[in-house]
Amino acid sequence: MENKKKNSNSLIEEYEIDLNVTREDDVNDYDFFKDKNLLDKIRKEIIQNVIDNNIPGSEIFEDYINNQIDKSLTGYDLSNLERSHIFNMIDNEINGYGPITELLNDQNISEIMVNGPDEVYVEIDGKLVRDRSVSFINDNHILRVIQRMVQPLGKTIDVTNPMVDSRLPDGSRVNAIIPPLSLNGPVITIRKFRENLNNINDLLSNGTLTNEMALFLEACVKAKMNIIVCGGTGSGKTTILNVLSNFIGESERIITIEDAAELKLKGNHIISLETRNTNYDANSEITIRDLVRNSLRMRPDRIIVGEVRGKEAFDMLQAMNTGHEGSLTTLHANGDMDALNRLETMVLMGDMEIPVRAIREYIKNALDIIVTTSRLSDGRRKVTSISEIIGMKDGEIELREIFSFHQNGVTSNNEVDGYFVKCNGIPKVYEKLVERGVKTLEGVFSKKNINRE
Repeated sequence: MENKKKNSNSLIEEYEIDLNVTREDDVNDYDFFKDKNLLDKIRKEIIQNVIDNNIPGSEIFEDYINNQIDKSLTGYDLSNLERSHIFNMIDNEINGYGPITELLNDQNISEIMVNGPDEVYVEIDGKLVRDRSVSFINDNHILRVIQRMVQPLGKTIDVTNPMVDSRLPDGSRVNAIIPPLSLNGPVITIRKFRENLNNINDLLSNGTLTNEMALFLEACVKAKMNIIVCGGTGSGKTTILNVLSNFIGESERIITIEDAAELKLKGNHIISLETRNTNYDANSEITIRDLVRNSLRMRPDRIIVGEVRGKEAFDMLQAMNTGHEGSLTTLHANGDMDALNRLETMVLMGDMEIPVRAIREYIKNALDIIVTTSRLSDGRRKVTSISEIIGMKDGEIELREIFSFHQNGVTSNNEVDGYFVKCNGIPKVYEKLVERGVKTLEGVFSKKNINRE
């Protein structure tokens, strides 16, 4: 190698590495070696050798990698620490997703954002922080990681297709965008799948909602109410949808429809459908609308759409109005009324000449419950509202709030101070729930004015 000295020096001496520096002092695998060109060359050589040469059946993978490291670094005396750093990097490149592999394995991290080779941010407990312990070698290194993420799903990213949505095997959502659309170079945004939020008890322990709200939502799902979960980006919509789906009977046939499969349902009879984006074949795209229409021919007991955001809204409402009760979906909206307005706009996007009043009647007849989720200023996520549609008044859909979260302010620790409120009296939907055999809410609703929890 050009960068080697003729005499045998250790990497520690040549690159003045301080072995006392720890992760807390912002060191990372790539800062460990000052000559990134040498490091990139080593990485390429070893990985290319692994790709080009089949590992002999008699040789253990770890031994093979160690032998490749020895060949690439002939002339250097490697310490155990140096070898460990190189081995971990190569192992993460081959079996993981490069420098962010450890971040993906960290259950405390909910989102990962790569803005550049030396600019990586993570979300921990709802708060965004820069992680200086992780970096990439260069933009090409980021691009290689993106390609490794999207290729297993048959997706591509290049100059002609410079942005892509994908998912990892654990259900984490991946979005990547590269030049010319991104002026910062390749950018990766990963929303991790939270394995510690699998059921309603996890949400209760986090203070996301109250016991009475949980009982009510469980009753609505079991009684086949049509439910929309709305909220802003990162507010926990998909998590709530996942938890609600756990209340569906095991004997029911469920069809899930998503852009990138994130739902982790636990039933026995689940068919998961995923859209297909246009790559090089202009006629290859399969949209959510296509899949919703197709799902109606698949004898579904339940249709769950990961998110409605366009013309498929009409098909979803049509399914709800034609015997497919108990459907669930999410959409981006700041609240229940905003969600209805967005649905109305989406139906109009379908270029169907339907009067606005007729669209509102259609929405009113299709939907029963709207659940609003929010990410508060302290990073915590809560169900801030549960509303029911009670009818039409003066041409407008009329809503009634059943549960809500009231915020008082912020504590000295910058945590949101607030409480949950239950509505006065008995919701209109309660009668329908009772008719369908639900008997778990008899002690939930009363004539108390306000119930703080």
